[in-house]
Amino acid sequence: MLTHISVQNYAIVDHLDLELQEGMSVITGETGAGKSIMLDALSLTLGARTDSSAVRPGADKADILSSFDVTHIPEAQSWLQERDLGNEPHCILRRVITREGRSRAYINGTPCPLADLKALGELLIDIHSQHEHQSLLKTDTHRRLLDEFAGATDLARAVQSLAQRWRNTQQQLEQLSANAEAQRAQRQLLTYQLEELDTLALHADELQQLEQEHKSLSNSESLLDNCRKIIDTCSDNDSNNVLSTLASLLQRAQTAVGAPQAFVQATELLASAHIQIEEAVSEFNDFVHHFDADPQRQQWLEERLDAIYTLARKHRIQAEQLHELQPQLQAELAALDADDASLEHLQQAAKLLTEEYAVKAQALSKRRHTAAKKLANAVMQQLHVLGMPDGKFSVNLQATASLTPALYGLENIEFLVSANPGQPLRSLAKVASGGELSRISLAIQVITAQTSRVPTLVFDEVDVGIGGPTAEIVGQLLRQLGETGQVLTVTHLAQVAAQGHQHLFVHKERKQKSTHTAVKRLSHEQRVEEVARMLGGIDLTDESLLHARKILEGAQPVLAAQRA
Repeated sequence: MLTHISVQNYAIVDHLDLELQEGMSVITGETGAGKSIMLDALSLTLGARTDSSAVRPGADKADILSSFDVTHIPEAQSWLQERDLGNEPHCILRRVITREGRSRAYINGTPCPLADLKALGELLIDIHSQHEHQSLLKTDTHRRLLDEFAGATDLARAVQSLAQRWRNTQQQLEQLSANAEAQRAQRQLLTYQLEELDTLALHADELQQLEQEHKSLSNSESLLDNCRKIIDTCSDNDSNNVLSTLASLLQRAQTAVGAPQAFVQATELLASAHIQIEEAVSEFNDFVHHFDADPQRQQWLEERLDAIYTLARKHRIQAEQLHELQPQLQAELAALDADDASLEHLQQAAKLLTEEYAVKAQALSKRRHTAAKKLANAVMQQLHVLGMPDGKFSVNLQATASLTPALYGLENIEFLVSANPGQPLRSLAKVASGGELSRISLAIQVITAQTSRVPTLVFDEVDVGIGGPTAEIVGQLLRQLGETGQVLTVTHLAQVAAQGHQHLFVHKERKQKSTHTAVKRLSHEQRVEEVARMLGGIDLTDESLLHARKILEGAQPVLAAQRA
């Protein structure tokens, strides 16, 4: 409920602090005193649009604050907690408008978009007036009120949740399906590439070994030629070869008698060199004798290396990296296979969600159709009581054209009304008379008050165009609403004002150089005088005071009798 309003420098209000209570609070005052200014200021904290003209002349900014107790409003508590804006039982909405027309919004001291004020405000309070946008003009409100009246709020939420989950699943399916063709092509490519790699069957160190062998085979002729020249120089050349020369030199050195030790050691080295060269010639001869150039092997090597390098170029990688490519491609193929599995899983999930949605949506639809007739009859009876004997009211349930799970069930819901004889039923938004619309709204709120989630209702001059017994009935109905929640109503009828649990009087206070609006709570005797003024004008008479006292004293017994 709304517990406090603070207004500074708004319109003709200099400073206003007002504590509000449960029940029905009536707001009265002289014409032009600014009875609706307080409600206009309240609307700003609920996200209404404004401009620089809202700032009081001479001030730099207007600052408006409204406080709510959300203890019994679980939707508002959840809304605040989801956005990390506090979990206290009290909620403070604030709006600041500068002289330049700029606006700032706050929830519990945290800056927020104007849309957040509006969204939260719709959970806290509902304003009905001839000039303000009314929630009852929205078909969303019609659906909510019918579901609350039918006791199907939880079922409606379940239907909405299932539809949203189906939409999310369908969106994922569409994303996967949109890539299906590309994925099929990619799978074919990966499969072909893996088959190429399997056919190649390249081992980790094979390339290095192949290149080394190929290099060796490619140099075979040069290698053999070198070997033959070495053998020829060392032994085969008859005229002058290394071994015969060494043998001749060694023979000469060995014939020396009594040679010193150094000479002997040098001779031994010469003998050793002769032996080593003989062994080297033997090894070269053995190499030449057993060496096989194998041109077929060389051709195979060249073809094998060409296949390796060609495949590496195709994948735009180094040949040394080719053996690492296969596990990468296998991982990519596995990911595509996982997408296929996900697609099948999502298709199954969507099917199950559709089936569950159909069951719950049909159950919700059945409740709605049953409750729609009851709600229409009850509202129509209230319209007759409120001075609209020819008023007709209907709840239209139009089946949705959607072939897929709709977010709010199997039907669109709209309240239709006919205020005068001969007029067809039309949507509430097309009702021309503000007074009629206010009374229609009142009738609907009276019926749905016990199930409505909005605890605070504001009615701005709902009694325009009525009087006499109907005015008294309007007052009684407003008080009846106040018994189960909080009602603020601006009125100019004494019969309505007399029904209030509290009475707020709006008046102008004139100072030497300025005039501003003030609000005060009336005592019982002050209420008598205000009701008398509303009955008989500025000059109070004994008769008007007596009449006012009787109206005030008679309000409670009448309501008690009605409840009995």
